[in-house]
Amino acid sequence: TALVLGVFGTSAWVVFESRVFVVRQVVVTGTHLVPKSQVIAATGVRVGGSMIKLDTGTVADRVAGIQQIESVRVERRWPTTLRIEVRERVPAVVAVRGRRYYQIDRFGVTVLTTSARPRGLPELAVGAPNPGDPATAAALAVWRGLPERFRRRVAAIGATDPEEVTLRLKTGISVIWGAPERAAEKLRLVEALAATATGRSAHTIDVSSPEVVTTR
Repeated sequence: TALVLGVFGTSAWVVFESRVFVVRQVVVTGTHLVPKSQVIAATGVRVGGSMIKLDTGTVADRVAGIQQIESVRVERRWPTTLRIEVRERVPAVVAVRGRRYYQIDRFGVTVLTTSARPRGLPELAVGAPNPGDPATAAALAVWRGLPERFRRRVAAIGATDPEEVTLRLKTGISVIWGAPERAAEKLRLVEALAATATGRSAHTIDVSSPEVVTTR
């Protein structure tokens, strides 16, 4: 009995108290916008601390608190490495406020703020762009539902309220989309009508009610 207890006691000491299983390095992958040093600092992990006692959930929550990070995965790599894999937010649209350009991701979170307009991003035209704004949420819900081939044709997307989303195509055509629902039906109608409307000035397509489509 004494021998067994001694073995268990030694094993427990090796696992929990010895220098065998301690954090010796923190490896961060997936960063482009956020410096790796910022991610490591956010973890609160101390090099030399116990790997066993490390709460990976708490570490993940701390890293996820960085605004530019959309998701994070934390795992132990035994015996001494903590690996942090992050997915950064990707700018999808740009909101213009004065001379500042706010690059916003698909969920309404500001990723970057610049003094020069970024190329390739459509403008988001809403009153108060932020994740909690219903108009922002509706406009970006429509945006997420569009296929990539059609997104490339969009110059701007806006909303005055969740039921009144509007797209402006690069051809100059305005599309009154309405609510985010029934996206597939609306997209088929817009593509069919836009093909015949190209070249006309001040053309508007209203697919907010797919049963009664109007153009002017």
